[in-house]
Amino acid sequence: MKTRVCKLHARHDIRIDTEPVGEPGPGEALIHMGAGGICGSDLHYYHDGGFGPVRVKQPIILGHEIAGVVMKVGDGVSSLSPGSRVAINPSHPCGRCVYCDCGMFNHCLEMRFLGSAMRMPHEQGGFREYMVVAAKQCVAIEDHVSIGEAACSEPLAVCVHAGKRADRLDGAKALVTGAGPIGALCAAVAAHSGASEVVVTDLQNATLAVAEKMGATRCVNVADDPEAMDPYAADKGYFDVVFECSAAIPAIRTAISCVRPGGRIVQVGVAGDVTVPLNMIVGKEIEFVGTHRFHEEFAEAVDLINSGAIDVKPIITGTYPLDDALAAFEAAGDRTRSVKVQLTF
Repeated sequence: MKTRVCKLHARHDIRIDTEPVGEPGPGEALIHMGAGGICGSDLHYYHDGGFGPVRVKQPIILGHEIAGVVMKVGDGVSSLSPGSRVAINPSHPCGRCVYCDCGMFNHCLEMRFLGSAMRMPHEQGGFREYMVVAAKQCVAIEDHVSIGEAACSEPLAVCVHAGKRADRLDGAKALVTGAGPIGALCAAVAAHSGASEVVVTDLQNATLAVAEKMGATRCVNVADDPEAMDPYAADKGYFDVVFECSAAIPAIRTAISCVRPGGRIVQVGVAGDVTVPLNMIVGKEIEFVGTHRFHEEFAEAVDLINSGAIDVKPIITGTYPLDDALAAFEAAGDRTRSVKVQLTF
């Protein structure tokens, strides 16, 4: 059996290739992919050949936000059957290292993550028609949930984990800087967790319109109105929690200025080295914490989508067939019109 795959050979060099697919072994399942979301990391691989020290050194199948339908199962698999519709967890912690031993699976020293160039050989991803995966990575979706919605489970899991790092969302006044897919989903997590206010900032009206549908109580275009956030910085700050999702220096400074003394900033966005006003972090006793991927939150994210507690449909702004992968990547990188763009198989 063969499958078509979306493979990156070099910067701006995406090709639709054909590769063989094996039979599922013990504990495995053969999946017919239905949808795969283009993530920020996929865009960095496509436009820049990597991000930070992580570089593409060999052709790689991208994609880790994926969902599909079970075609076959291997020996010993009782949790799935042909026809099962599933979201697929792209994370493979080893279960043996020092961090796995203490339950910090998202920091696994031998982590294998679908569509990642961090290791050699690269971990091939899910932008393909058929793929064999471990059955334990598959989480069932309800009949009313579309495959496209299920493919949003991975980015939602990132935001559920970020919500746990925030720690104090019920009744909180929350700020989200950056209204891309992660920012919109952080707004949804904050609203679902009981935040009394969810203010979202961005430079694009199109993305802010989506954030409003995801639970934002106020959206601010800081390009059109750069002084709109000034009142939130008065009297040492206003917000209890900030999800900083842009990794842009101006947004980080806004977060530090607008969080109240003793408040918490959850840094979700990733960039290279940036400068921050340490005097304000110290003087306001701000808790500045990072957040990285997820573990048990993947199943929690699927539950939120299955139950309808969080509706992810508004973030899906474009859907392209595999043959139009190049157009899909170009659209995904255009924030004037796109939040989450997905490939279909």
